[in-house]
Amino acid sequence: MPTAPLPAPAPHPAVQVLPYDPDWPRRAAGLTAGLRAALGPAAVRVEHIGSTAVPGLAAKPVLDVQIGVADLDAAGRDFDGPLAALGFRRSPHRHDHVPAGSDDDPGRWAKRLWLRRDRAAGPDCNLHVRLLGSPNERLALLFRDWFRAHPEAVPGYARFKQLLAAAVTDLDTYADVKDPVVDLVTAVAEPWAATTGWSPYAR
Repeated sequence: MPTAPLPAPAPHPAVQVLPYDPDWPRRAAGLTAGLRAALGPAAVRVEHIGSTAVPGLAAKPVLDVQIGVADLDAAGRDFDGPLAALGFRRSPHRHDHVPAGSDDDPGRWAKRLWLRRDRAAGPDCNLHVRLLGSPNERLALLFRDWFRAHPEAVPGYARFKQLLAAAVTDLDTYADVKDPVVDLVTAVAEPWAATTGWSPYAR
């Protein structure tokens, strides 16, 4: 009697959102220290940002790091070599999403982006290089710090991301759907920043 074929393995999800890993901050600290050493004083500020920087928040297992620079064009030109040696590859993506309802000049939301997806070279990373004082540099820090200050909001945002990851078939769709939710968080975070006197550089 012929044996029944084995069921096909479940497809690997296009977007993985995993429970918070308490080891993420340690990995990020090692990564940021290595980036400072490799890039020198041109990397004026090097910070762990994004969901992996928020205690308890589910996230894609990819560290986000932001580098603040005084000259974005110079960084785009000079960082390629040192970052390639660390396993990073330049992405063609050069602008961030401008929050809904903002009439800001999209040119002010420029950035340079490098990606690493080579575990042999170090943890997976999205490396966002942004101009010091730019609105997108500030927003990344505000988003992180607002969630750190409001742990009661973390489970709801985590659940939203998990449901979204299960529903979409590619990372671009995931990002497009998530952007308006980030805009809503920003709308709440801005009054908090004004009330508390939050500053992106008060560390």
